[in-house]
Amino acid sequence: MSAWLGKPCADCGGKKGRAYARRKFCGNCTRKKDKASKESLWAAYILRTYNLTVEDYWALYEFQGGKCALCQRATGKTKRLAVDHDHQTGEIRGLLCGTCNKIVGHARDEAEYFGRGVAYLVNPPWKRLREARENVAA
Repeated sequence: MSAWLGKPCADCGGKKGRAYARRKFCGNCTRKKDKASKESLWAAYILRTYNLTVEDYWALYEFQGGKCALCQRATGKTKRLAVDHDHQTGEIRGLLCGTCNKIVGHARDEAEYFGRGVAYLVNPPWKRLREARENVAA
């Protein structure tokens, strides 16, 4: 038997629903506490890992216009943008969505990779092959 059965929420004093009857807090207060706990853990993580404060994170977010630095589509509203950093120096570069962060990681921080990517998109191998075949036939 729970000591909290039949008692109001210990935080807001409100009535608890059936699912929370045996718990100390109502559903709303439980969710608020869980969110605050996650925020606190995230703040400690980015400080420990990147030496970046929450204030600096949000300042960088605003500086980037509230979007992923690369694709400019993701806003971080559903899933927070990742802190991108140079793996050699540890220096922070910016905030990226998960997809762009994976692309940069796959490129292994090589700027030439992206130069080749641009060249590939502008003038793909199949287009060059067709042009070479047309020149030989002409």
